[in-house]
Amino acid sequence: MVKQKTQFQCRSCGGSSPKWQGRCPHCGEWNTLEETTVLSAPSSGSRFQSWASSESSVQLLAEVSAVEVQRTPTGMGELDRVLGGGLVDGAVILLGGDPGIGKSTLLLQTIALMAEQESVLYVSGEESAQQVALRAQRLGVHADKVHLLAEIRVEAISAVIARQKPRVVVIDSIQTMYSDGITSAPGSVSQVRECAAQLTRLAKQQGISMLLVGHVTKDGAIAGPRVLEHMVDTVLYFEGETHSNYRMIRAIKNRFGAANELGVFAMTEKGLKGVSNPSALFLSSYRDDVPGSCVLVTQEGSRPLLVEIQALVDDAHGFAPKRLTVGLAQERLAMLLAVLNRHAGIACYDQDVFLNAVGGVKITEPAADLAVILAMLSSYRNRPLPEKLIVFGEVGLSGEIRPVPRGQERLREAEKLGFTHAIVPAANCPKRTADFPRLTIIGVNSVQEGVDATRRD
Repeated sequence: MVKQKTQFQCRSCGGSSPKWQGRCPHCGEWNTLEETTVLSAPSSGSRFQSWASSESSVQLLAEVSAVEVQRTPTGMGELDRVLGGGLVDGAVILLGGDPGIGKSTLLLQTIALMAEQESVLYVSGEESAQQVALRAQRLGVHADKVHLLAEIRVEAISAVIARQKPRVVVIDSIQTMYSDGITSAPGSVSQVRECAAQLTRLAKQQGISMLLVGHVTKDGAIAGPRVLEHMVDTVLYFEGETHSNYRMIRAIKNRFGAANELGVFAMTEKGLKGVSNPSALFLSSYRDDVPGSCVLVTQEGSRPLLVEIQALVDDAHGFAPKRLTVGLAQERLAMLLAVLNRHAGIACYDQDVFLNAVGGVKITEPAADLAVILAMLSSYRNRPLPEKLIVFGEVGLSGEIRPVPRGQERLREAEKLGFTHAIVPAANCPKRTADFPRLTIIGVNSVQEGVDATRRD
C-alpha cells in the first residue's frame, strides 16, 4: 500500500526537513522551505531496482577496457565545439539561459539536422504541437523526420521512448515535467529532482543522448536544486544580451570534453547560425583612436578571442564614487584600482569608474587585469592607447605582472588579425622573435612598466 509522507524542502538547495523552519538548516536561506507530500512505494519493491545491475562485481581499474567514446555530430559546428566534438550515447546535457535567448530555437534546429541520420524525439512541455510546428515553419527547418510529443508526465514520456527507441531526445523543459510519485506541483524542487533522476536513468540504460532545457532564476543560475547540475554529464549556459543579435554558449561542466569552451552564434531570421571568427565580430566596431579602449586577448577553452575592453573614468558627483562593470568581475575592479593607486601613483578614489566588455561576452579569467588597468588609465588621461595594440596579463597585489597560460596562441591570433604591438607579461614573451615577424612584443614585469609602455613619444 502506498504511504504518504509530508516533509519540507528548500527551493534553494533542495534540502529536506521534517518540520517547517524559518531558515533552511542546510544552506541558511530564509523562508525557502515548502511543504511537499511524497508517495512512498511498498517496501517489497524499489523503483531503482532496474537501475542497479545484478551482475555488479569488483574489478581492478587497470583491467577495465578504456574505449574511446563515439561522438555523433549535431550538424551545428559551434555546438559541437562546446560539447567536445558531438553527442555521446547515454550523455545527459542540461542547457540553461534567460527567457527568449534562443534555447528552444537552437535545439529545434539541432534535432532537425540530426533527424536526417538518427531517430529523434522532441518532447515539448511548454508549447503545444501547433506552436512547435509554427516555429519550425518560421525557421525554415526540415522537420519531416522529427517525432514530436507534447507531454509533461515523465511516466508517459518514458513509455513513448521505450516504444520509439530514439537515439536523441530533447526535453523542453525539465521544470514543466512531473512524476506520479511526487504530489507537489511541476517546477518544485522535489519534482525537478525526481524527473531529472528518472530521465537520467532512462538515458543511461538505453544509451540515449538526452538534452534538457532548464529555466534560470533572477541570479542567472538554473532553477531547482543544485544537485540537478551534478546529475547530468554536461551543463551549458547561454550568454549574451537579449537585445543583441549574438549569443554565446559556455560549457560549465563536461564529463566528455573540456569545460569552459565557448560557442558563438548569430541570431538571424532563420534561427541561430554559427560564427567561425568571433574575434572579428567583437572588434567590428573597434576604433583605436578613442580614449578608454583597449583590446584584450582572452582564452575561452581552446579558442583565443580578441575582445574590446572599454573604460570610462569621470569625476564623481556624489558622496560615494560609482563602480560598475558589465561582463567583468565587480570585486576585481576594486583590487585593480588599489594596485593602480599604490604601484603607479594614480588615485581614483574621487572618480566614477565604468567598465564594459564589448559584445556581451563574460570574462572571468585574471588575464584581463592588465587590459583593464590600461583602459582605465587611457580614459583617466583622456589619451588613446597606441594603435594596433593588444594586451593581456594578470596583475598581483604587489604590482607584479604574472604570466598567463597559452600566451603563444594569444599572440598568434592577434598577429593573424593584423595587430602590430603587444604588451604582455615578460614570462610570456616568445624565445624566438622570428616566430612573430609582424608583431612588436613588449614584455613587462610590473604595473609601472606597463603604464610606461603606453606613453606616446
